[in-house]
Amino acid sequence: MGGGGREGRSYRSRTQRKHFKQSRENVWKRSKSDPDSTDGHASPWQPFATQNPSFDEYYKEQGIVAAEEWDRFIEVLRKPLPAAFRINSSSQFCSDIRSQLENDFMKSLQTEVIEEGEVEPIRPLPWYPNNLAWHSNFSRMQLRKNQTLERFHKFLKLENEIGNITRQEAVSMVPPLFLDVQPDHFVLDMCAAPGSKTFQLLEIIHQSTNPGALPNGMVIANDLDVQRCNLLIHQTKRMCTANLIVTNHEAQHFPGCRANKNFSSASDKGIESESNMGQLLFDRVLCDVPCSGDGTLRKAPDIWRKWNVGLGNGLHSLQVQIAMRGISLLKVGGRIVYSTCSMNPVENEAVVAEEHFMFYILLWFNNVAFVFHILQILRKCEGSVELVDVSNEVPQLIHRPGLRKWKVRDKGIWLASHKHVRKFRRIGIVPSMFPSGSSHMDATDIEPKHGNVTDVNSDEGLQQVEDVLTSADDLEEEVSDLPLERCMRLVPHDQNSGAFFIAVLQKVSPLPVVQEKHINPEEKMPPRNDDPPKKLQNQDTEEVNGMEVDLADGTDEKDPEGSLEANSIDNEDGAAVEPDPLTCEKVNSEETEVPVNTETKSERTGGKRKLQIQGKWKGIDPVIFFNDETIINSIKTFYGIDDSFQLSGHLVSRNSDTNRVKRIYYVSKSVKDALDLNFRVGQQLKITSVGLKMFERQTSREGNSAPCSFRISSEGLPVILPYITKQILYASLVDFKHLLQYKTIKFADFVDAEFGEKASKLMMGCCVIVLSKGGEALSNPIQIDASTIAIGCWKGRASLSVMVTAIDCQELLERLLMRLEIEKGDLVQENALGTDEVQEEMNDNGKEEPESLEVAENT
Repeated sequence: MGGGGREGRSYRSRTQRKHFKQSRENVWKRSKSDPDSTDGHASPWQPFATQNPSFDEYYKEQGIVAAEEWDRFIEVLRKPLPAAFRINSSSQFCSDIRSQLENDFMKSLQTEVIEEGEVEPIRPLPWYPNNLAWHSNFSRMQLRKNQTLERFHKFLKLENEIGNITRQEAVSMVPPLFLDVQPDHFVLDMCAAPGSKTFQLLEIIHQSTNPGALPNGMVIANDLDVQRCNLLIHQTKRMCTANLIVTNHEAQHFPGCRANKNFSSASDKGIESESNMGQLLFDRVLCDVPCSGDGTLRKAPDIWRKWNVGLGNGLHSLQVQIAMRGISLLKVGGRIVYSTCSMNPVENEAVVAEEHFMFYILLWFNNVAFVFHILQILRKCEGSVELVDVSNEVPQLIHRPGLRKWKVRDKGIWLASHKHVRKFRRIGIVPSMFPSGSSHMDATDIEPKHGNVTDVNSDEGLQQVEDVLTSADDLEEEVSDLPLERCMRLVPHDQNSGAFFIAVLQKVSPLPVVQEKHINPEEKMPPRNDDPPKKLQNQDTEEVNGMEVDLADGTDEKDPEGSLEANSIDNEDGAAVEPDPLTCEKVNSEETEVPVNTETKSERTGGKRKLQIQGKWKGIDPVIFFNDETIINSIKTFYGIDDSFQLSGHLVSRNSDTNRVKRIYYVSKSVKDALDLNFRVGQQLKITSVGLKMFERQTSREGNSAPCSFRISSEGLPVILPYITKQILYASLVDFKHLLQYKTIKFADFVDAEFGEKASKLMMGCCVIVLSKGGEALSNPIQIDASTIAIGCWKGRASLSVMVTAIDCQELLERLLMRLEIEKGDLVQENALGTDEVQEEMNDNGKEEPESLEVAENT
């Protein structure tokens, strides 16, 4: 996209930001000051009518649902959306939470429902695997009106904050299921915020991993808006993963990070590179694009008054670009899921059809009018991407097939084909919006039938064109010849949910090379409201920090937000062609070479561009590999970290001054390789968050006097726990509970005096306390498995203090009490069974029944 600065931002970028930044109030919630609220119940308050005549007319014409279903469809669409949440499958307490929902809340809430005369309290979603996703019909007000519901509400809030569950709309859980993610996959979430789907992908990546082990795959979560990136980071932080990178780029220009001989190696900056990764490609891509959002009317009813057909039409081109970029970053054999929370076929089937045909569009100025030339350069190679039928992959999910025919509405006029589009409207209404995708470049094909129109902008000419377009004889509907019925539509009244669209595509062969279109240099590219201004001819480099940077690599230092708005390559004739990461199989790497310029201020060695300095992205802290061996060795020695756990090369920080580093993050091998590649290509990725916080500097007075000034963070403890051999102790259940309750306990006050004595002999600093299981001895070696519960503590001069947040302490206490109750119940049941056996044996031996009762009582 065009050069940096505020003037260089495109209209579509502003549209995307505006769409994401708009915050919506919960208009379903009745205000406390509402005078009509007298009964205290949560009846929905509608500050405006939940209806829109344009909406009704548009979707009736499109045939989204059958005519006989329309009333039911609208009825459900006007009701508030039921709450839904998902259990984190990688949580240590996953089974406990599911059991609590099944055996406790389902029964207790059912009692409340019967008393109130309502229906279905909570239930597992039948289509989500292993009863891990749940549906609730309670409103927020209902959750607070009695003790049982209030307890359930507090349970939801606590577990959500801890990260054991995630509140998420039910239909939003569907797209990741169709990605078929495996633990070794590289996954890209192109438009990730607020992060519920990213969290879901991380859960799948981490499934079936042993304690201390990390999966070979990773997830890169990207979002355009910086504020939403922060929300994404907060959401995924609860996952405690070392396999995540969060980036801040425009999705349609996400960098491919293709390394070539023109970049100096990472070793030039003291980075040992063991990675053979030469390009950032993905096994799976989730493309949940910005959309008009009319599928979320039930949770955001203010969309009713804002909805118009222009919303979907205006986003179509951006959606196509994002989807195309996702396909170009996909490995051959990989799978991409395109999804929206819109019901509009222009945003759904039309985009999928364009992906399938893989059109590339150029726009240029031709003296009088804007003319689109659709370069169907990949039509003959449409076999590169195919639409996959996944209708049977998620049983019990009620869905409907995609549409193969639809119309486009523009300025109150129905359009069945691109040939019906008025000449001066063809800038915004493009051929890819129609089922056939065919272009008709000249509007005069409709003029001879109804007289000559010399000026379509005149009142007379406009009226003649409208007469043509509204004529029933000319509205011959196009029907797509693609298998769009393989797409899936989820509609609200099928399973009491929101609306969603999903399409799954697979890349079966490499994409052909994109050839450059020759354009006369004298013909300038015009500015347009939904396309960025192009760079000036030959202006393909930018000087950054005294070093010349090729903007084709996707960087633009002039942009104050660091938006990736220059990911295009200018040929010598001025034609702009987006670089395709996969064309490297057939195109050499000369497109990213920087021509030698004797007048440049940059330092060069042998004509190669040197690695850029750290911190090139304005406002973003640099990612630095932490290689201070003195600090690393002190940490390893203090905690007795086994050599099998690799620290060197896997630690990163966001500060180049090691003496001022407050936090050290741990990254998995896959993330390490990606970071190494990013260094080798000049830091094309704008990384806002990476890695798992493993060590944190202790800044207290005691911390400065401790042998090791870095403590183990709560987030990183589960990963490093199996490899710690020092500063670790077993604690009995009683002492462990007391630590959680009282936070600080003197060594002499522990119930187990032996434990207090051992704790007093630990070195001052951070230590780890492990809950002893059953009759497990309180001596070394420590045995770690998936059920192990451990917390970080600080060993002071006279006491042991818990270094866990209050909410984590509360959660652990509740889980321990629950397990104790279950164990006691099992013990009582076992004793009862044993008593029955004794009683039966005594009866068989002719003993009197009172004796057996006495035995039972004693037992």
